[in-house]
Amino acid sequence: MEKMMNAMAVKPTGDVDHDFAAMMVPHHQGAIDMSEAELRYDHNEQLVRIAQDIVAKPSRRLRIRLPRRLLDRHPSTSPHADQLS
Repeated sequence: MEKMMNAMAVKPTGDVDHDFAAMMVPHHQGAIDMSEAELRYDHNEQLVRIAQDIVAKPSRRLRIRLPRRLLDRHPSTSPHADQLS
């Protein structure tokens, strides 16, 4: 959880698309990481089912790959990025 929260603490650039993508990658990766921990140390049947659903869904990993691709191809281009420092 701490790893995810630290990774989501991105400095706003003023480019809404970039900032959204930069925060969504660690958000979804955090969901996968927490789900894998739940599966490893399961105690509650209902939570295990939720964790299995999160890990098993290909769409969850796609929600990481697509924003990451956008960030790689298009760094922030906001004309206001320098005003947010």
